[in-house]
Amino acid sequence: MVTQYDIEHGIKRSATPSTKPRRVDMSSFNAHFSNTFPTEPNHQNPHATANPADISALFRLLQDQFGILASDASDPENRRFLESLVQELEEDVLHPPQVIESVSEETLASLERIDRKKLKDDETCHICRQRFLDDPYCLVVELPCHKSHRFDLECIESWLRLKPSCPLCRAEVGKKKVVAPPPDDDEEDDDMNGLYG
Repeated sequence: MVTQYDIEHGIKRSATPSTKPRRVDMSSFNAHFSNTFPTEPNHQNPHATANPADISALFRLLQDQFGILASDASDPENRRFLESLVQELEEDVLHPPQVIESVSEETLASLERIDRKKLKDDETCHICRQRFLDDPYCLVVELPCHKSHRFDLECIESWLRLKPSCPLCRAEVGKKKVVAPPPDDDEEDDDMNGLYG
């Protein structure tokens, strides 16, 4: 079966693949996301917003894909991790948020890409558990929260569109750090001879 990933990367697979790829197929999610949140404003009604049913469907599509991966998990740890993501998405399916705090396209594009030469032979995606180096066209990204939080871009992108946090540690991704101003050492000088206390 040809997947969207195969089409985008120009991959021609044999009729009987030696190993079954465990990639997330997010083509339906991506199409629904583009229809729900178009990049071009709606010219008939510029104030149109996504309805709760469409938002709920987005969470359900992602939940279904993670559920499929969990049912075929390579190890118990991966199964528990994927089941926790499925469970977390259930609340958003049942009670969709009015606003999705998605990471921006700029943030997705700026995620650090890891060169194949820097990948270890046994390193895998935390979501699909496929070895990165088994894919001749792997696109691996590292989230800014930790050097070991590496994912296939295809696996993590849809999560970050709905949940702007690392699925492993829940650190926010793409949020600008608020820098606190340095303490004002001149407070005593500003008091003008103790007039204010």
